[in-house]
Amino acid sequence: MARLAIAVCCYAVIFTASFFCSLMLRFDLGPIQFLSGILRGAGEISEGLTGRAAFEQEQFIYAVRVFRESLVLLVLLKVAVVLFSRDWRRHLRYSTIHDLAWSSGVCLVCGVLLAASQLAHEAMPQISRGVIVIDTILSAGLLASARVLAHTLRTVVNARRHPGASKVLIYAKGHDAVGLLTSIQSGSNALRVVGIVSPAANVHHGLVAGVQTFDASTGLERIIRKTGAEMVLLPSRLSGRTIREVSDICRQQGIAAHLVPSVDEIPAGRFQLRMREITIDDLLRREPTQLDLHEIRDSLENRVVLVTGAAGSIGSEVCRQLLRYGPRRIVMLDQSEFGIFQLEQEFRVLQQDAGFERVSVEFIVEDITDESAMARVFMMNRPAVVFHAAAYKHVPLMESNPQAAVRNNVFGSKVLVDLSDKFQVERFVMISTDKAVRPTNIMGATKLIAEEYLFAVANRSKTRFITVRFGNVLNSAGSVVPTFRRQIEQGGPVTVTDPNMQRYFMTIPEAVQLVLQSGAIGDGGDILILDMGEPVRIMDLARDMIRLSGQRYPEDIDIVFTGLRPGEKMYEELFYETERNAVRVHEKIFRAPRPQQATGSTVERELALLQKHLQGSREELREVLWQVTTRIVQKSSGRVDSLESVHRDVA
Repeated sequence: MARLAIAVCCYAVIFTASFFCSLMLRFDLGPIQFLSGILRGAGEISEGLTGRAAFEQEQFIYAVRVFRESLVLLVLLKVAVVLFSRDWRRHLRYSTIHDLAWSSGVCLVCGVLLAASQLAHEAMPQISRGVIVIDTILSAGLLASARVLAHTLRTVVNARRHPGASKVLIYAKGHDAVGLLTSIQSGSNALRVVGIVSPAANVHHGLVAGVQTFDASTGLERIIRKTGAEMVLLPSRLSGRTIREVSDICRQQGIAAHLVPSVDEIPAGRFQLRMREITIDDLLRREPTQLDLHEIRDSLENRVVLVTGAAGSIGSEVCRQLLRYGPRRIVMLDQSEFGIFQLEQEFRVLQQDAGFERVSVEFIVEDITDESAMARVFMMNRPAVVFHAAAYKHVPLMESNPQAAVRNNVFGSKVLVDLSDKFQVERFVMISTDKAVRPTNIMGATKLIAEEYLFAVANRSKTRFITVRFGNVLNSAGSVVPTFRRQIEQGGPVTVTDPNMQRYFMTIPEAVQLVLQSGAIGDGGDILILDMGEPVRIMDLARDMIRLSGQRYPEDIDIVFTGLRPGEKMYEELFYETERNAVRVHEKIFRAPRPQQATGSTVERELALLQKHLQGSREELREVLWQVTTRIVQKSSGRVDSLESVHRDVA
């Protein structure tokens, strides 16, 4: 109530001043003369005055009378409109162009209502239309000036309160730059913006809210030296390449680089600015993917969705992102009891905090190789969509455990494919890997055979069986990033297999977004390959992680080379030779040409051979596995070669 009372008083003063000035301007009156007349009364027209003197005296008397008779009514009318429109709730010190436009609209409504009321009721004090127009303009101008003044005073107070505020550059363009600038200038942060650097080309040097703008082509190093900046702020939506380049320059100049939420994440000036350190995910992130959200929602909304491997890095992210598309129920299945327990705890909080209570969730601990258990899951839940993310993926470990890899990756997938066909699932999306392309390891070979079986069933099934193939994801369990992080925390050294080894990388959220998009646009038998961008040298990844941890290479943390491990390639591939002319069906998704299909009897015979040797020795199973894989590679490569030649090519 105290704030409302103060606001009403402020509006009353502004509207009084506006009415006073409008009459003064309209009738060309001096401010002291007019104020004196209001306080003492205008009196009568002096006798003996003629011509212009009499006219001016008459106007003076009219203006004084209108002000004294109309002021209370006019102010009450305007304050009533302000209260009804809730303009008083808009903070002066956090004003934006939208607030100024709204206040101007309120003043216009006041002017229209005042003119209309005079026409409707002759008994009301009559104010000339010219005065009403001037008063409307002045009211809007004074309100805008009050907001600008409050905003300026806030900025000055903050500057005086923090005389040693850090000088920062904002590296952003357009609305992102303005949003961050507003957040800093209107907040209580001990930061002072000394420049805006725009990565957009041909930016003219000018001022934005009193801050100079620069073109990035001028050279960030030069701009830092010129402005004396101590920090560079970047919106988190920038591409990984840009973040890497800027952070490298900042490191060379001895200043900090921080990421902040972009303008989409901060309604300008309404929240405190929060900075965070740059992570390895930021350096490798690409430009945001434009998803067809309507198409994804159509494929998932009000459906039962089963996710296998739900406790894993990819599977759990699939479950999280599914929530926003409104499925009727999400069935999360994994063989890890502890993993499912953690997922259950997370989703209880997630559903409450994010308002997804209407989506039913179920947590199941089962093994996908248990056919009877899987049949029970399908019968009880009747899923319409299946995302198959369950797999053994650790390459060196699977080299010494081929039975486990074949049982889980091949026959576990076969169980799910057969049941999806039997229960007429609408869509089945299997997450594969770039290691299935000309595989040199057990894990890649098992995923390739799973792809082959899925494609064989897709040709005769009503279910849309789709394979999504992509490379490494950052921070997945057991991957290189957590390994490097642990080694750095222990003081090093960081172990890299070879200085020239390269891998494709994608962040987990981005990969899952594209998996959902692939499931929506894919057709039966499709092999969809995600655009992984440019490959990254593992050596560069290790150096970046050392630097981001605050250490230096090789002074603080060293890197040692261990050589290729069993089954590892120097370079990964995403396409077979016959897939080189893949069609881009989305901004970051390719559809590979349909491979020459082996007969169903051939695939069944090969799977039976693998099943027979599951109980044998590792060497026997490996030999059979390579025989089956060689046949698939020969067909997909469009040439007659063997896996031995594949090994030679890669080496």
